[in-house]
Order: sequence, then structure tokens, then C-alpha cells
Amino acid sequence: MQQPQHEIRASRTESTVTVYQAYRPQIGGPAARTGRFPATWKRDRMTWIKPSFLWMMYRCGWATKEGQETVLAVEISREGFEWALRNACLSSYKPGVHPDRAAWQRELKGSPTRVQWDPERDLHLRPLPYRSLQLGLSGEAARRYADEWTVAIRDVTPLVHEIHALVRDDDLDSARGLLPREEPYPAAEGLLRSLRP
Repeated sequence: MQQPQHEIRASRTESTVTVYQAYRPQIGGPAARTGRFPATWKRDRMTWIKPSFLWMMYRCGWATKEGQETVLAVEISREGFEWALRNACLSSYKPGVHPDRAAWQRELKGSPTRVQWDPERDLHLRPLPYRSLQLGLSGEAARRYADEWTVAIRDVTPLVHEIHALVRDDDLDSARGLLPREEPYPAAEGLLRSLRP
């Protein structure tokens, strides 16, 4: 069965969604130990969260890129995740979605969340023909993410290294078996209508 081009897929429970981020150990370590982002985590900067584990691996190079050596699985409330989607704007102008470029720029300026759809990745981090959601949080969204929505933070770097080692050994079945299970997210249709290019 063909994957929908723009669909949110995520590890989730009835009340939470797991998103991924990668940080320096000085931020990632304390965050995982305490379950909270430390004071050094800047709430006034845009932060990008990714529901796709493999897209996070592409972005951080299996936790080998400088400043992205610690991969965190951040469990956030579904209520918070959906607030972010309701208050989001596409990060680039799409003629079929926005009446004109000026309208998009106004919407972007007033939105605390940005949505980007990037090609999903396979275990070799090659692009797939369907897209994966990235959410950029700024202002109120970033503050609420850090201080209200976060339920738990886990350091999944050892898992990242284990899966990467299996991929390097060409044991893709074993690597696939360790991947977090990501399922289509049951977002109400209206929630994504203006967020699909």
C-alpha cells in the first residue's frame, strides 16, 4: 500500500506523542536525567521537533554530528502537540494553500509554530518518496513545549548507536526490529488542511 505523501507518523500513546531532538551532552544529559530542559536551554529560540526517528538520524548523522551527539526522545502531551499544529503555518509559501505571498508572510509572522515536510528516510538515510513532519516551535510554543507539554525525556543515544552498528553490518532486519514503532497520527482532518502543500 502506498504511503500518503503528507501524513504524520509517530510513536504515541492515548495521551502522548514522542518527538526527537539532538543536543550537545551538556544539554541532553541533564534533560534526560531530570526529565526537564535545563536553564541553559534557550526558550526564546526556535527549536525543531521531529516525530520521525529516521529523519532525526538523517539530521544528526546517527548522533555523530557536532552539537548533536545526544539524541533525546521527548514525550509530549497530545494536547500540546495538537495546539502546535493548530497554531502552525507552513514554513514556505505554497500558492495552493495561501492566497498570495503577502498573506503567507502575515500568517507566518503571527504563528508560533512552523511546519515543514521533508522526505522521510530509510535505514541508509536515503530519501523516500513520501514526507515526514518537522515542527518548528518559537515564542509561546517553545516555552509551552519546555515547561508544560513535556511529560518525559529519555536519552536514546545507546539505541541510536546499536541500530547504526547493525546498519553498518548490513543486518537490516535486526536494525528494523529495533526502530521505534511509528503509526499514522489520528489528527482531525481540519487540523492539517492548511498544513499540507
